[in-house]
Amino acid sequence: MVQAIWNGTVIAESDDTVIVEGNHYFPASAVKAGLIEPVDTTTVCPWKGTASYYDVVVDGQRNAGAAWYYPAPKDAAAEIKDRIAFWRGVTVTPG
Repeated sequence: MVQAIWNGTVIAESDDTVIVEGNHYFPASAVKAGLIEPVDTTTVCPWKGTASYYDVVVDGQRNAGAAWYYPAPKDAAAEIKDRIAFWRGVTVTPG
């Protein structure tokens, strides 16, 4: 079981992650409700497409833009559709 943990709290856990460029992409359904909030930030990857971001919020502390996803990935990255990855201090580790 792979877990994403920040501020001592498990944000997501799943045994069905997809690894792309060293990042575990969790099914959106594996992310615990109420711990991520959408923000207006986007970035563009030449081969994956446009990424959108979430802030991770745990116990009143906010980790800005610490989660991202590709709502409409390009064909080369179709396997990460409906999946969320983490960074910026979020620890991703086997549970």
